Amino acid sequence: MKQKKKLKIGIVGAGGIAHAHMKHYMDFNDVEVVGACDIIPGRAREFLDKYNLIGAPAFEHVKDMVKNVQMDGASVCTYNTTHAECCIVLFEAGVHVLCEKPMSFTLKEGVDMVRAARKAKKILTIGFQPRHDFMHQKVDNLIGSGAIGKVYYMQSGGGRRRGIPGGTFVEKDKAGFGCLGDIGCYSIDQCLNAIGYPKPLTVSAMATNYFGKNPKYWPGAKTFEVDDFSVAFVRLEGDVTFVFKQSWAMHADTLGDTLWLGTEGAIKVTTGFESHNKESRIMYYTDVNGQHIDSVVLPTIPFNAYASERPMDMWFGKMRTFVDAIHKNGPAPVPGEQILYNQAICDGIYRSAKLGKEVEIKIPKI
Repeated sequence: MKQKKKLKIGIVGAGGIAHAHMKHYMDFNDVEVVGACDIIPGRAREFLDKYNLIGAPAFEHVKDMVKNVQMDGASVCTYNTTHAECCIVLFEAGVHVLCEKPMSFTLKEGVDMVRAARKAKKILTIGFQPRHDFMHQKVDNLIGSGAIGKVYYMQSGGGRRRGIPGGTFVEKDKAGFGCLGDIGCYSIDQCLNAIGYPKPLTVSAMATNYFGKNPKYWPGAKTFEVDDFSVAFVRLEGDVTFVFKQSWAMHADTLGDTLWLGTEGAIKVTTGFESHNKESRIMYYTDVNGQHIDSVVLPTIPFNAYASERPMDMWFGKMRTFVDAIHKNGPAPVPGEQILYNQAICDGIYRSAKLGKEVEIKIPKI
């Protein structure tokens, strides 16, 4: 078997999430991490040295890195408001990009990223690792098979009872969003990807920060600058309604279940403390011969176990599919063009909450 070319990979941003990227890159025998950069002096060098990459150069800006290091691909692990800037620099240097979520802060930034990737003819994939979760894929496959008919309503669920992160996550100039950008974009992707990502049309939303701004619940209340709760009513093409809910903190164990209602059935992913120890949290509802059928979707492998791949760790899947896409020169595992709709919803929620009214979503032609 022909040995794959060893890809040269760089890491932009050496904070917490970069370590998850590095862990998998170091495990791949067809990848060599050739450099890193971070705006905090010394952090990129410390990051590389931790993984014994003494010979790999460290920089403080991505512009310096692309001038001095040849790369096939790069992970962008910087804070949200710099995703677009860093990705565009990499594309202009001819580098494939895996960008951490959320895609960007504004819709315009997302559009600029997709345009730059297309112009450079390079991969732009966004880091939604739950796409590679085994049960997540079961839901996508069930809905994609037509088992529940036409989906006309979706809702996101979950949320954290207490789970406000610190650092740049709560600084507006760096994060842009709060819980919306941190975990809300995952919920949007989970719901929309299952039905093929229909185009969003309008958003009516509200966002609050009652917990983050209260020192009783968050010690950094004086410097908390983003949302800790958001809810939205989203209209999508194809007469689909999407109710979005997400929270970093609340006086409840869940905001409800994740749900897809279809003309022939429904899928529900239960959330909350009681569901954590269940063999499966996924329910399938339909009717057979006039009888209501309520079924648990179990985490079983396909009938012919020897003819199929075993479930993989979702982070492994996220990193491996990016590397494989570079080898094949595409397609992107989680295409930027698709996640532009996710970004448009985040942008719409932010604008609607700020204005206190429903807003229209207009996505420019790419």
